[in-house]
Amino acid sequence: MNAAQWVAAFGAEIGQEAPDPAKIDEILKLAGIAAHASERIAAPIACYMAGVTGRPIGELIAAADQI
Repeated sequence: MNAAQWVAAFGAEIGQEAPDPAKIDEILKLAGIAAHASERIAAPIACYMAGVTGRPIGELIAAADQI
């Protein structure tokens, strides 16, 4: 199973549509900022925090760039 298949299956399991490729790129950008500015563990935690805020990912990327 590749990443896209896993994400789609996880989305189906939790009742959430998988993000489109553009959204995935934004999520990975946020994760990359967090991982490279700190420890790698910051990436999944930052993405979780971003997800629960409901704020636009571009706004959250800008916030991460400020840190």
